Amino acid sequence: MLPQSAEVLCDEVVYHMSEKGEPYSAWYCGIASDWEGRLFNKHKVPRDAPWYIVGQCYSTADARSIERYLLELGCDGGGGGDDRPAVYVYAYLKTRETEP
Repeated sequence: MLPQSAEVLCDEVVYHMSEKGEPYSAWYCGIASDWEGRLFNKHKVPRDAPWYIVGQCYSTADARSIERYLLELGCDGGGGGDDRPAVYVYAYLKTRETEP
C-alpha cells in the first residue's frame, strides 16, 4: 500500500462508503499504526469482508484530518488512535460481527 494525499484518500473512503448505500452513521472510522491488528483483531472485521477500506497517508496529521472529517459526516469512531504514528485510515460497515 502506497501513501496518498489526504484529499485523494478522503475522497476514496467517502466514495467507498457511498457505494454501499448506507448512512454514514452505519460506518466506523479510525486511524492506526497497525491497521490489520486494529481492523481484524480489535474490531473483529472479517478479513474477506468487502465492506471495509484502508488507506495510508503521508503523515499522522493527514490521517487525523481525514478521521475528523469522517466523524463530522456522522461516522462512528473515537478521535483516538494509539501512541505510535498512525498513518493508516480505515472505515468499515458495522455489523453484528464487528465491535462496534
